[in-house]
Amino acid sequence: MTLELFLQYLLAGLTYGSIYAVVAIGFNIVYSASGVINFAQGEFVMLGGMIAGSMARLLPLPLAVAVAVAATAAVGALVELVFVRWLVRPTVLRLVVITIGVAILLREAALSIWGEGVRSLPYFTGDELSAFSLWGVRVSPQVLWVLGTTVATVALLRLFFGHTMLGWEMRACANNRDSAALCGIPTRRLLTLSFALAAAIGALAGCVVSPIAYTSYSVGGSLAVKGFTVAILGGLGNSSGALAAGLVLGVLESLSVSLWPTAYKDVVALTVLLGILSFRPSGLFGSREASRLGEAG
Repeated sequence: MTLELFLQYLLAGLTYGSIYAVVAIGFNIVYSASGVINFAQGEFVMLGGMIAGSMARLLPLPLAVAVAVAATAAVGALVELVFVRWLVRPTVLRLVVITIGVAILLREAALSIWGEGVRSLPYFTGDELSAFSLWGVRVSPQVLWVLGTTVATVALLRLFFGHTMLGWEMRACANNRDSAALCGIPTRRLLTLSFALAAAIGALAGCVVSPIAYTSYSVGGSLAVKGFTVAILGGLGNSSGALAAGLVLGVLESLSVSLWPTAYKDVVALTVLLGILSFRPSGLFGSREASRLGEAG
């Protein structure tokens, strides 16, 4: 393998790893606030791309993306209100089954609305011909959007949870929901907000990656598995860990294409997930939440 080819695989891995990291961050937000492992998170990414693709025919691109993010956030809030809020101390297995059922429901709804075809958005800046060369590697402007959006999302979430009253309330709810409720924190509304925020972040990722990866009704399942793998690898609740773990998984997956047929690419994520749950359920960064989840599994 030449150096230029290696760098091209590396760039592709970083790009897709960034998307996996954003999906994992959605898992983290919901799990931290509610203890729910939301396997519908991948469908939120799909919905963002599909809705934006439809809206882009009617609205300017920035407005189409904004509408897609807002609409998907509303869907996320609705999922919590309809399928999660009424549960009383449910088991982990019950929550997993419910969220997988929600994912299937959203996928079938998308199939009914948009069909089996793929959709994409135009490049946010420039086009395919605007790619520039860096150390012999062709870099698309949209790749910079993907990487920049991921880093900005992690940074803004750190500011939100560390320096805002609402973020502090969500952290208090995550640490001890009963104590937070006794202190007057509206825990039910915060749980709904966590689903809406995770859905909005997922939708934004779906919009940003759409110009280079395309979107169809069926992409959510694979993204959910890889996002969950990254969430466990980085430690549940750790956004910075999710970013690092997402990049690692993306690069491993990309480099595997040079060794095995593309059809085996998804095996990498499953192998990593099984290895982590078997030998280090706390993840790379030692999250106690991830450890408990591994023990529960």
